[in-house]
Amino acid sequence: MRLARPILWGFYPTLLAICLNFFASANQALGGPPAGATEFAAAARKNLSEARTRHRTEPGDAQAAWQFARACFDAAEFATNRTERAQIAEEGIAACRQLIVREPNSAPGHYYLGMNLGQLARTRGLGALKIVDEMQREFSAARDLDAHLDYGGPERNLGLLYRDAPAVGSIGSRNKARYHLERAALIAPDYPENRLNLVEAYLKWSDRNGARRELRTIEELWPSARTNFVGQTWAASWADWEQRLKQAKKKVEEPPKALESPRQKDGRTCVSKRRSAELQLCVNLQTSPAQSRSSALRPVFRAEARLWAGRICRCY
Repeated sequence: MRLARPILWGFYPTLLAICLNFFASANQALGGPPAGATEFAAAARKNLSEARTRHRTEPGDAQAAWQFARACFDAAEFATNRTERAQIAEEGIAACRQLIVREPNSAPGHYYLGMNLGQLARTRGLGALKIVDEMQREFSAARDLDAHLDYGGPERNLGLLYRDAPAVGSIGSRNKARYHLERAALIAPDYPENRLNLVEAYLKWSDRNGARRELRTIEELWPSARTNFVGQTWAASWADWEQRLKQAKKKVEEPPKALESPRQKDGRTCVSKRRSAELQLCVNLQTSPAQSRSSALRPVFRAEARLWAGRICRCY
């Protein structure tokens, strides 16, 4: 089962509020796990057990190590509590660190280290902030070694990291996010996750023309993608992609929202006009779209965003 694809009903989509978002927002936006989540969770746990057994039997095998780390990431997505998620993620982190010591140029080692760090960040609250920079370094290292890994995965995750992280006090950057998300789409143009991330990014930035353009591209590639990514291996990914595509189409067709008044109905207001960008962050936290596996890293991003939102907004 190819759960290691971005599947986060909640990885959106996620790292501090961002990381707490990279993974969890999708669940909130979609009203819970998609149909079949129980079966996906069972498959992820079975895959973890098999990968763990192989890794213990062949501790020096590089492929066994990173495949175990990938299985850890997928299984952690279905953890029922923070303790379980942290334990599984730490197993994956340890496997990757040991692999990198033996093979510093292992792209999968750096890549899945970053992914499992994202899962761990979801369990750390404010401590997740310290993990974001390490995730950035690991994804950058993986990109430099093999940008094509996991259908442009390193570029995709960097794009999500820069897109969802706050620009104030963290690494958030719209320009960097656009660059890396577009790079991922260039590397693997027919991979639905890359195109969906771009659509969701344009919607987040209120660029409806860009979102419509990407939606047209997605609709053109969708039939061929259905024949290229087939079988039970991709069932969980398709469940995620279908729901996100539906959400994106609905959002694109919604009439533009009227400008919000300085004082919101819930009593939340911006401290000053100079911080209007931060106020928009507060709004985004309430309306951010859900995403998939690179999606799993979103809860981390969102957690960071909430932290900064709390610092710049006050309730009356």
